[in-house]
Amino acid sequence: MQWKVGRVKITKVVELETVGSTRFILPLASNAEIQKLSWLIPHFATEEGRLKMSIHSLVVETPTRRIVVDTGLGNDKQGRNVPTWNHRTAPFLETMIAAGFPPESIDTVLCTHLHVDHVGWNTKLVDGKWMPTFPKARYVFGKTEYEHWRDHSTEPDKQAVFGDSVKPIVDAGRAELIPGDHRLSDEISMIPTPGHSPGHMSILIQSDGEQGLLTGDVAHHPCQMAHLGWSSTADSDQGQSAVTRRELFGRFADTPTLVIGGHFSAGHIKRDGDAFRFDALG
Repeated sequence: MQWKVGRVKITKVVELETVGSTRFILPLASNAEIQKLSWLIPHFATEEGRLKMSIHSLVVETPTRRIVVDTGLGNDKQGRNVPTWNHRTAPFLETMIAAGFPPESIDTVLCTHLHVDHVGWNTKLVDGKWMPTFPKARYVFGKTEYEHWRDHSTEPDKQAVFGDSVKPIVDAGRAELIPGDHRLSDEISMIPTPGHSPGHMSILIQSDGEQGLLTGDVAHHPCQMAHLGWSSTADSDQGQSAVTRRELFGRFADTPTLVIGGHFSAGHIKRDGDAFRFDALG
């Protein structure tokens, strides 16, 4: 799927799609509650109230840059706390190449945050060693985010993710650590959106008078626009994540801003009572 924001083109490259089995991440999103939100169906939920989500990367092409935003789960990884995320052999790179994005054509990898399903393809296994997947790219991480996981990856699964998908990039001298309000280029700037993780960033795209917003994991699913307090079990600060949702969605509601989530596709945010809804773009 592709969209345009002025002269910037955004392409979604899907690694994994799911229907249902999301209660572990959004425990309050019961089938019955989801069915009450008719605007979610059919793009974001089934008639039965099961959530539709994906793990994907977004390739952002500006007139001068080719950026991969978030890199999914990756292949050959171990120590993940979701069994099906271990030892994957998915054809993600082949899909990227078929879409016209060979790894060597990418000049920047930008991670909204450093969770397991956003950093996996930072590296690939080559002769038993984790190497940068995108050989010519600089990898851009939030400084607050990186320092948090460097210093606080105490759980085995967090250690595994940092060890195989983040640290090798830093060791290779390919990482650039940025503040949460950094401007990456004329078209691309960061918005600090903490809560899901300490240094989480969303991405604002501005070109030729048009705007796009890549939210990352401010919300895992559009149902959280209607229920701002439905925080994810993966949020490091659930109270802050709810505040961030209200602020970010309020800023862009009822504007023509193209909005794409870290686990859902494109649409526009609309005010709906004291919360919001999401109008899908197909």
